[in-house]
Amino acid sequence: MTISKQTTYEVVIEDVEYLRHGDKPFQARLFKPQGDGPFPVMIELHGGAWVNGSRDSGDVGNEALAGNGIIVAALDFRVPPEASYPASFQDIHYGIRWAKAYAAEWNGNPNSIGAMGTSSGAHQAMLLGMRPSDARYSALSLTNGASDVDGTLGCVIMVSPVIDPLGRYHYAKGMREDIKPPESVGERTASMHDMYWVTEEAMAEAAPARALARGEKTDLPPTLCLARLYEAAHPRPDLDEFISQYRNAGGSIDVTIFEGEGEGVLRDLSSDVAQQALEQMTAFINQHLG
Repeated sequence: MTISKQTTYEVVIEDVEYLRHGDKPFQARLFKPQGDGPFPVMIELHGGAWVNGSRDSGDVGNEALAGNGIIVAALDFRVPPEASYPASFQDIHYGIRWAKAYAAEWNGNPNSIGAMGTSSGAHQAMLLGMRPSDARYSALSLTNGASDVDGTLGCVIMVSPVIDPLGRYHYAKGMREDIKPPESVGERTASMHDMYWVTEEAMAEAAPARALARGEKTDLPPTLCLARLYEAAHPRPDLDEFISQYRNAGGSIDVTIFEGEGEGVLRDLSSDVAQQALEQMTAFINQHLG
């Protein structure tokens, strides 16, 4: 992947309502580079074990990407106790179609939109990329009547993904023989899985590598994965298994594993890791959505 020097853009940030459930609005935080465009558009999904987090969790990285000429729409979506699986997937799928419908108004390219996320947000981005036509996820109709807009993604970026819900659940509960969790990952993590997934069957059904191993026919959007060598909350064997299954299925996935430990690849923008990650993300987005 060739990385070239980027033009730096002024960025305008605004919160807009993209979806409403009853009387409750759900917001998207838009990071819009100021220029003629058309700019590529990325949907950004926060982490938090499918339960915590909000659209402002990734502000620092999202603003930096927008400064590189990429429109970012960071979404809020339903989480427990309000709703469990697959509610967040429905909201995000709606958000992808909503962004396609309005991208031109932001000087964005509506023809191909990508998704990115951190931790559980990375899992959601990947699974939606693989299952853009799943009737469970596409259940919400766009209110503007743009019925011809679909949820297909042009690319996916995963940052420190928790890619296998069932594998991480068993990891957190200390049930695995291949890898043991530190004390910091335990019952609290498992309880969040219970809140969102409810059953182990749902965790297994929504695990991308397991879906591919079962022979499920999925889309395979080009993918970039960025992670640390050791991430306490994310068992590495699960990521290795996904990468293997994705490539065996014919998918293209670029992987960069940074030395050291911790899940904050983009947390400190002054770090060499964050700068390299942003350069790779920008080049990857421009390659596949530019």
